[in-house]
Amino acid sequence: MNKAAQTAITPTRAEDYPEWYQQVIKAADLSENSAVRGCMVIKPWGYAIWENMQKVLDGKFKETGHENAYFPLFIPLSFLAKEAEHVEGFAKECAVVTHHRLEPGPDGGLIPAPSSKLDEPLVVRPTSEMIIGATYAKWVQSYRDLPILINQWANVVRWEMRTRMFLRTTEFLWQEGHTVHATAEEAVEETFKMLDVYADFAENYMAVPVIKGEKASFERFPGADNTYTIEAMMQDRKALQAGTSHFLGQNFSKAMDIKFQNEKGETAIAWTTSWGVSTRLIGGLIMTHSDDDGLVLPPRLAPRHVVIMPIYRNDEERTRVLAYCKKLQTDIATSTYDGEKIRVLLDDRDMRGGEKAWGHIKKGVPVRVEVGPRDMDQNAVFVAQRNKGHKDKQAIPRDQFVESLPKILTSIQDDLYQKALAYRNANMRKIDSMDELKKWFTPKNEDKPEIHGGFALVHVADDPAIGATLKEMKLTHRCTPLDAEKDAGTCLFTGKPVERRSIIAKSY
Repeated sequence: MNKAAQTAITPTRAEDYPEWYQQVIKAADLSENSAVRGCMVIKPWGYAIWENMQKVLDGKFKETGHENAYFPLFIPLSFLAKEAEHVEGFAKECAVVTHHRLEPGPDGGLIPAPSSKLDEPLVVRPTSEMIIGATYAKWVQSYRDLPILINQWANVVRWEMRTRMFLRTTEFLWQEGHTVHATAEEAVEETFKMLDVYADFAENYMAVPVIKGEKASFERFPGADNTYTIEAMMQDRKALQAGTSHFLGQNFSKAMDIKFQNEKGETAIAWTTSWGVSTRLIGGLIMTHSDDDGLVLPPRLAPRHVVIMPIYRNDEERTRVLAYCKKLQTDIATSTYDGEKIRVLLDDRDMRGGEKAWGHIKKGVPVRVEVGPRDMDQNAVFVAQRNKGHKDKQAIPRDQFVESLPKILTSIQDDLYQKALAYRNANMRKIDSMDELKKWFTPKNEDKPEIHGGFALVHVADDPAIGATLKEMKLTHRCTPLDAEKDAGTCLFTGKPVERRSIIAKSY
């Protein structure tokens, strides 16, 4: 920690939010840039968070009847071209393989061998609708083969010009669900079911409040009939699309010839969906909860719930304190939280106690426990919670602490959600004029810009021209909330009548 600073992370959120975000990632040892431009190395602490996310989501997918499978990384170029909107939406982001062998070049380096040029280029998957659709076309013959409910955990590549770790990288990790149904009604039901799964995960595990909504036609997934989203507000009041679920209609089925014989013996075209979340969720987690001392993690996703830090001055004290701490670790590890054993670390590294404590603060460990000879003599522990100030510590009788630990973790989880919800609600506003909209998203002081804006609830018509106008204003149409009550008004951009308000915001 910089002794001259009042916080562990510099700059602070208020001083430079984008740089603060990068410094939190560095301080928490979550990831780092790789030798490949635009790609990142996810380090063990960061990957452990992703593994916990995977575990929860994978369980929810299987509870809702889905199975996991794996499909090829490469997609024949002709497949991608079969769905016009799809290829147009992803063409500028595709990485393409054109050769299958290297050979020595004239300058001594390696070059693609001219003789190894592929008959058909292969696209490194930006998403898998087309390659999976080609497979489903072989699997589906009869209504008895339906529904197909499959999820894939994979990596994808979208060639990004401006990257930011976890939020937007050239290669990222995700899951993508792809399902096939006999009727539109079944496919629509699936689309909303998975949107609900994402919303439940975001709110109850990530402690991130989200708004479920429908994307405007000009913001849909390329080739979808309807795209639904969960939108979250970050601490700089920008929106983050945290997950999407798409009703694809029959568009991809027609493109890939997914058809079947229905119960009447007639040939019918199938209905499909797709849905996904990615390592972007880690970025959302960071920006929703973390503070100027580093990462803050909700206990349900934290790699470690508790860290025990023994404090001693000599070998004799070390022996006594360590024995006490090891027994404490064992007792904690047999306790349960959220249906699992509490994840506890005994940190006996040979380093200064303050440095050790700040390391765990910056990594977001929910509960820190210090134990020294004086605490032992009183059969007590000194406890700090990451959702409170770093100086906010209290002595608790040992057995009382072990018994109350599950409740402490639950209270931290709930507190993080309530804080994020209060922040979002305080930064949402109904706006009814263009002047008010511009003012809402204009920094208060141009010489010293401050974070301004949030979620603007605005009457907006579903008109592609509006998307271009918003882009010029550096704003985006996030969604029309699904639970929005009728609130008739006039579109700020076109003057057309609109029944419900939509969310306009700056976004990632």
